[in-house]
Amino acid sequence: MRYTLVTETWPPEVNGVALTVQGLANGLRARGHAVEVVRPRQASDLQEPATEDGMLATVLMRGAALPRYPGLRFGLPATRVLVRHWTRSPPDAIYVATEGPLGWSAMRAARRLRIPIASGFHTRFDHYMRDYGMPWLEGTALAWMRRFHNHADATLVPTTELRDFLDEAGFQRLVRLARAVDTSLLSPALRDDGLRAAWGAGPGTLVAIHVGRIAPEKNLELAVRAFRAIQQQRPDARFVYVGDGPAREALARANPDFIFCGVQRGVDLARHFASGDLFLFPSRSETFGNVTLEAMASGLATVAFDSGAAREHLADGTHGALARTDREFVEAAVRLAGDHAALRSMGHAARAAMSRLHPDQVAADFDALLAGLARRGDRHAALAA
Repeated sequence: MRYTLVTETWPPEVNGVALTVQGLANGLRARGHAVEVVRPRQASDLQEPATEDGMLATVLMRGAALPRYPGLRFGLPATRVLVRHWTRSPPDAIYVATEGPLGWSAMRAARRLRIPIASGFHTRFDHYMRDYGMPWLEGTALAWMRRFHNHADATLVPTTELRDFLDEAGFQRLVRLARAVDTSLLSPALRDDGLRAAWGAGPGTLVAIHVGRIAPEKNLELAVRAFRAIQQQRPDARFVYVGDGPAREALARANPDFIFCGVQRGVDLARHFASGDLFLFPSRSETFGNVTLEAMASGLATVAFDSGAAREHLADGTHGALARTDREFVEAAVRLAGDHAALRSMGHAARAAMSRLHPDQVAADFDALLAGLARRGDRHAALAA
């Protein structure tokens, strides 16, 4: 089969959408399919690449810088370009991962050419309205996303919680596609005493860690409150931030004792995860939150809100703690930070739980869904002929 994935973010950009879509593309390739990725041109793209290993073709489109996020871009409208391209070389099915101008163009082009299309619900933009001081736009954002996704033949969601919410909100043709984590890369075995020493942490020092975009929608003020409460009982504790974003400068200025490691990738990211002791994830705006699975795979007890990946995979009291309120989040962080034995046992249990999630199964399920849409499209085309 020949599949096309359309996305407005792609590695080396580091975010959940980019890494998830890359994982889906790699999974399809491993199953023997030809995969085409349509995305905006990035600064690192010196020229249009041809194919990689004869299996992954990249089609670069015009883009523009994303405000407040240096290095990130969004695609510009390109319906006519995509119609011409897919008329010459039509895929069997298309997956659109982002709702920006390029995603809308792909949706229109696919419908015009009667190519089956699936969309992915990756980001709660309605929650972002609240985080960026525009709560009155939440309903508008949700309606805009509903209109986009209801043009697709299927909309993929990562959790039953999100599927149920979107169903109530009028989204149609929802399909749950589970997520997995690469436990061959992320491992407690990568714990690095030298890295911890660079953070000012000795063998008995508690290291709290946060990995992700440093931005208002991540609710990082709560992580700060939780850590300051931890420090009252463990004054030598350290707080490590891995990632970057528009709020980093202000956060660092207000908290000069925090350690900021910037964006990390691959084995370096895995080392940072494994060298922490407690993962604090205070975000309430996540559609899923891949970093929750990554922390658990790295053997970290985790404190998170009862939603997204945490609700789906984190057992309260076994792998860490699920919070429903800010107060519960802070109290759970302090409780776990003061119990070294619990941190260790929860970390071991979290790692064991993640070992049961297989990326190969996710790729197989994704393949089956796209192939089903392609077969259905063939039947419809035959009836229309």
